[in-house]
Amino acid sequence: MQLLIYSLAIVGGFAVLVWGADRFVHGAAGTARNLGVSSLIIGLTIVGFGTSAPEILVSVTATINGNPGIAVGNAIGSNIANVGLVLGATALFFPLVVGSDTLKREFPIMLVMMGVALFLILDYELSRYDGVILLSGIVAFTFWLIRTAKTKHGYEPLSHEYDSEIPRIPLNTALGWTFLGLVLLLISSQVLIYGAVGVAKYFGLSDLVIGLTIIAIGTSLPELATSIMSAVKKEPDIAIGNIIGSNMFNLLAVLGIPAVIAPISLEAHVLTRDYATMLGLSVLLFIFAYGFKAQGRINRFEGGILLSSYFAYMTYLYFSAIQP
Repeated sequence: MQLLIYSLAIVGGFAVLVWGADRFVHGAAGTARNLGVSSLIIGLTIVGFGTSAPEILVSVTATINGNPGIAVGNAIGSNIANVGLVLGATALFFPLVVGSDTLKREFPIMLVMMGVALFLILDYELSRYDGVILLSGIVAFTFWLIRTAKTKHGYEPLSHEYDSEIPRIPLNTALGWTFLGLVLLLISSQVLIYGAVGVAKYFGLSDLVIGLTIIAIGTSLPELATSIMSAVKKEPDIAIGNIIGSNMFNLLAVLGIPAVIAPISLEAHVLTRDYATMLGLSVLLFIFAYGFKAQGRINRFEGGILLSSYFAYMTYLYFSAIQP
């Protein structure tokens, strides 16, 4: 009966978390449009980062409740799931073409930020100082996105694609959805952490493994839905841009904010197994999608490689977790 309660808390928490994140992004994007913000800036910031709202709320809640392993596993595991599972599965059915110059500039920045984060965790600890550095990175990245969007000349595919995606709703309605979405995110993250910690204790699993698997996959559902719908609508730049923005936010904010709340000690596996997998998949994505001499493209074969790599990682994680 206890396991059933924990499982229902996880399922119900995820369901409300995903819907709440969707309503929060819907309202925030609608509010920004009413205030005269351009579609490209809204898409690159609010929509791109807004899908990471579940990760940030879950990680903050886990840290406050004394489960920092969930926060770390959620951040790194979500990035692994975004590239391997979300983009891999999307490209397997709908090959993706990168037509945006903005995205091509984001790829190298993402890899540089991963290098900075790696340097900060080489001592197997995230201090408050490290957290401030990571948060400074997301602030700088956001300002760079806005500056790039404002100074961009000529045709930018993302601008046209986001214009059709940003909701056109009255300001009062937009503010209402934003508030409701935020409240639902706060409540559902508490319920989800309660269920996840309960399941972890029931099966004797570490917080890190729970964060890397159940929590990471669940909080990546908004990215999966956005990527598939964007691919179906033949808007591949949104599908890929959503993942890049989300991964940057996960790496800098989802790791940074919990570290500012309380210093986090990291297990050795975080570097040798999990961070290495995240970095490897990100490099693969860069090679596949950047397009060094021509337009970038992730075809079905490359999507299959990303997806297979993700399942191989999950298999290795499973056998590592059940070892005595």
